[in-house]
Amino acid sequence: MEEAAIRGPRIRVLVVAGNDLFRSGLAALLAKEPDIEVVAQAPSGRSGVQLASQLRPDVVLVSLRLSDLKGSEATREILQRSPTTRVLAFIVPPNRDESSDWDGIERVIRAGASGFLARDTPIDEIVTAVRAAAADSRRLVPRTVAGVLAALHRADASRQQHPGVDRLSQRELEVLRLISRGLDNDEIADRLRTSPQSVEQLVSSILIKLGLPDR
Repeated sequence: MEEAAIRGPRIRVLVVAGNDLFRSGLAALLAKEPDIEVVAQAPSGRSGVQLASQLRPDVVLVSLRLSDLKGSEATREILQRSPTTRVLAFIVPPNRDESSDWDGIERVIRAGASGFLARDTPIDEIVTAVRAAAADSRRLVPRTVAGVLAALHRADASRQQHPGVDRLSQRELEVLRLISRGLDNDEIADRLRTSPQSVEQLVSSILIKLGLPDR
């Protein structure tokens, strides 16, 4: 009891993915973290929505590719039923699949997801993203940013580039590139000779311009 009090309340997580091995493996790894509790797993979008409605988890990890619902549809329904929940979506990295998940990424972000991660993101980065989402912190994970940049460069000819990219300032572009190299806010602040708070504000501006929700 005293140990729990020292740690504080744990982050309650729901994992929604159709691939049994991926879902159970991810849940097992997350459950090893002392501040994370995996409250349930769901093999489909519908069951994920139902469990989110019943359990009201802090964070839901949703695969973008589900058999019964699109990731964006599941995200929208989860947030409608549990507005305080934060959703992180898993995607197939654009450099692995030529069809890429860019359209799905755009839809799931517009549906209200707090962010997205590649399926092969290291567990420590997933844990960091879960903690950030639970704290309502808007943060880009380095490997995810690299995927976003690749997807933006490969956008179809009719759109040429994501409408938000041309609105990024030179400073914001510089921050985005540094994130994609794996630097955290403190390291970026040191590189740019500014404060971590200033970097945080720049990241917030980047997310808004790229169409991610402003929470």
